Amino acid sequence: MIGQTRYPHVFQPLDLGFTRLKNRILMGSMHTGLEEAPNGFVRQAAYYAERARGGVGMIITGGIFPNLEGGGGSKLSTPAEAEQHRIVTTAVHAADPDVKIVMQILHAGPLAHTAAAVAPSPVRSRIGAYVPNELDEDGIEKQLEDFANCAAMAKLAGYDGVEIIGSAGYLLSTFLVEKTNRRTDEWGGPFENRMRFPVEVVRRVRAAVGNDFILIFRIAAMDMLEGGMAWDEVVTLAKAVEAAGATIMSTHFCWHEAQVPTIATMVPRAAFAQVTGRLRKHLTIPLITSNRINMPAVAEEVLARGDADLVSMARPMLADPDLVIKALEGREDEINTCIACNQACLDHTFTGKLTSCLVNPRACRETELIIVPTKTPRRLAVVGAGPAGLAYAVTAAERGHNVTLYDGHTEIGGQFNLAKQIPGKEEFHETLRYYARMIEKLGITLKLGTRVDAATLQSAGFDEVIIATGIDARHPEISGVDHPKAVKYMDVINARVDVGQKVAIIGAGGIGFDVAELITHQGTSAATDIGVFAKEWGIDFENHPRGGVTGIVPQVATSGREVTIFQRKAGAPGKGLGKTTGWTHRLTLQRRGVQMVGGVEYVRIDDDGLHVILNGEPRLYDVDTVIICAGQVPARGLYDELVALGVKASLIGGAFEALELDAKRAINQATELAAAA
Repeated sequence: MIGQTRYPHVFQPLDLGFTRLKNRILMGSMHTGLEEAPNGFVRQAAYYAERARGGVGMIITGGIFPNLEGGGGSKLSTPAEAEQHRIVTTAVHAADPDVKIVMQILHAGPLAHTAAAVAPSPVRSRIGAYVPNELDEDGIEKQLEDFANCAAMAKLAGYDGVEIIGSAGYLLSTFLVEKTNRRTDEWGGPFENRMRFPVEVVRRVRAAVGNDFILIFRIAAMDMLEGGMAWDEVVTLAKAVEAAGATIMSTHFCWHEAQVPTIATMVPRAAFAQVTGRLRKHLTIPLITSNRINMPAVAEEVLARGDADLVSMARPMLADPDLVIKALEGREDEINTCIACNQACLDHTFTGKLTSCLVNPRACRETELIIVPTKTPRRLAVVGAGPAGLAYAVTAAERGHNVTLYDGHTEIGGQFNLAKQIPGKEEFHETLRYYARMIEKLGITLKLGTRVDAATLQSAGFDEVIIATGIDARHPEISGVDHPKAVKYMDVINARVDVGQKVAIIGAGGIGFDVAELITHQGTSAATDIGVFAKEWGIDFENHPRGGVTGIVPQVATSGREVTIFQRKAGAPGKGLGKTTGWTHRLTLQRRGVQMVGGVEYVRIDDDGLHVILNGEPRLYDVDTVIICAGQVPARGLYDELVALGVKASLIGGAFEALELDAKRAINQATELAAAA
């Protein structure tokens, strides 16, 4: 196969002694919500089997709790529960007998959503719902036995191994650092005592499952936490875990409450692999690295440098279950790349919704959203080559429909062409590369620079016209909105207007924050430069202080502009941003001196600046530029004209609903409609 030459390290098998991995890419653990969903085991079976057929060497499941206090719902502790899990393992092994499936044992500790939560000390996590109950000696023994039993049940269920997560602020990691382990007995105090619990978990699990079973330990190689583990402690723990019986060491790089982004789109690709490489020099067992490795070329580079023996891709397997086989067959340009937006995956996970993927809405819906060849091919016109139009056109063409795609611009992309220009969102180029390739491969007729009208579409005789014409910027009712100081966000992003040094941004949604990022940014994007990223977030990769960040002051470059973001709604602006990435945008802008003001009433824009009423008092903001980011309205004029002519037409994307620019909703809606066409 082509990939074996192009990616020799990726496609080199790994001999573990008692078993063998067929390549060096694994699907990392992600809790999806299928674990607790109705008919969840059948749905998980379809989800994981599709990834097994896609060529991955090993799959690690979402976290499964060893007992009720570990987290509740998705628990494995009895033979009856093991029998349910066998639905998943049987499906994966039937899809490809060479693929290994490993179950992650996750004890959430102080992050468990139950009043029965336990921890070494009663220290509530900043993001935890409860103060955990302090474990006594009997409680510790119970947890150790429950880990061993859970692993034994996993083996009974047909899994090829287990992964024990010892990072992220879950139970094992809270034993390791002093801020969460305040014990003075043999389980606390000096590091040799603090690491005793996780090491004993590994020893007990190995004893329970025997030697012919994969045992992965996920270690926090860099906590990203003030007061986290020092480098010598990481090495000491890793060596002890290896001696206790681990087959593989998997490196992790954060606690959930850490104030450093590690998986968002503004993080450089493979930013943390160097830490894995440093730890690899101290161990003899294979090491897994992860985080922001989303294409086979990145994985190959990491492996070739010697930074890891295996590469974990979790979200990339949501985006494209066939990623590995496409690389093997030399079809990398057909990979639907993970852009690390987190909007449909982690944002869903941490808000109790079923996980999916913005660029692949079939993820975790494999039994529901099924793309099959049509029995009645039709001639379809799609007007608008933004995210919704692209998703519809490609899905319909995959099914065998004859599709013509129109757009008035000279390139595909719509609003993605704005997003990709924002520093930190460079990955959006990948989605457009994917769609361009699929348009070519599927034979879609693409007519760019063509502003088609209703009469032309009617005369062409299409069976149906899909209107994906997107949005128009909302024209807010503010006196002076047409003043020369007032400019549209699209013109700012496309550099069609000059922006002054003192700026007001009206609107605190995603667009307002993106515009603020763009106009306050200075220098190289952190997403493309690990050195810049490390400075902006206060990470010291070279010296590795405690947690990688202790004592390091973030240094954020800024354009020097004085920027204020306003919103009508009372409260702090930015609350509506994504749960897993919104805080990074707010924090970055705050470090650049951006002010954020909620609860304002806009009065007027004039030569003096922006007049508002704040807290019942009139106030003038002396600004040079007022950027209007006050929402949008559907652009559906063409649709109305077609309906008037009696042409069958449908609305999708922003043309259907334009509450806030939402590519996730647009792509999902378009894909569902095309799947049913």
